[in-house]
Amino acid sequence: DRDVTGVQTCALPISLLALATGLLAPTEGTISVLGCDPLREPSVLADVGFVAQGAPLYRSFTVAEAVEFARRTNPRWDSELVGSFLARLDNRAKVGTLSAGERTQLALALVLGKRPRLVLLDEPFAGLDPLAGREFLQLLMDGVAEISATVVIASHVMADIERVCDDIVLMVDGRVRLEGNVEQLLESHRILMGPRRPLGTIRGVRRIVRERHSGRQLTLLVVSDGAILDPSWTVEHVGLEELLLAYMAPDRLPQPEPPERVPLRWHG
Repeated sequence: DRDVTGVQTCALPISLLALATGLLAPTEGTISVLGCDPLREPSVLADVGFVAQGAPLYRSFTVAEAVEFARRTNPRWDSELVGSFLARLDNRAKVGTLSAGERTQLALALVLGKRPRLVLLDEPFAGLDPLAGREFLQLLMDGVAEISATVVIASHVMADIERVCDDIVLMVDGRVRLEGNVEQLLESHRILMGPRRPLGTIRGVRRIVRERHSGRQLTLLVVSDGAILDPSWTVEHVGLEELLLAYMAPDRLPQPEPPERVPLRWHG
């Protein structure tokens, strides 16, 4: 839970979105959305907007009919806001004839029209070309700024996360591997490169996340707690994709299988 004080974005896995909207029940533990259990207190869903992957809408509806259906089923409806976001769409067009970008734009506008406090997006950029993705992103940022909502995005595309997220939660096998503010995470991690050697204490390094050997070179991903002044190390900043991939790797990397020993036989 988080108090909504402005535009916040966070990346989370899709299963949490299904739990947050009451589509799934937790097999263990509990989930709280805006202070409520979405299964036991479904009224909280009036404050939650959800765009599923592929923007599933009634394809036989026209754009106008889709908007009218949403207006009738959401008591807190902002017709002016929705109209401003859909000004470029033909109200008479069938939803099924819209492009992927236009359907996603329509689905997001319908979600924003209910003025939710929490917006959940499942793979919002999937299937969109770069231009449609940019337009969707602009609509998203304008919309959540207007209604002061928190946005949670489930995405496997790291470029999407880096473009839109303030905070990130990385989950692997149901466990949180990394969480925090994106800028702070990038600032606290460094890549060190130097000659391969036994590792002791490195001044300015709080923890070694990953190490990689390549011939005589050693590469480390570390969490730093100060300046790393040892001249034998080359220090570089880390990108978000490289950081996430490092934390997604298993704790213990599999060791190569030893070669099978086959008894020698003499043929002569």
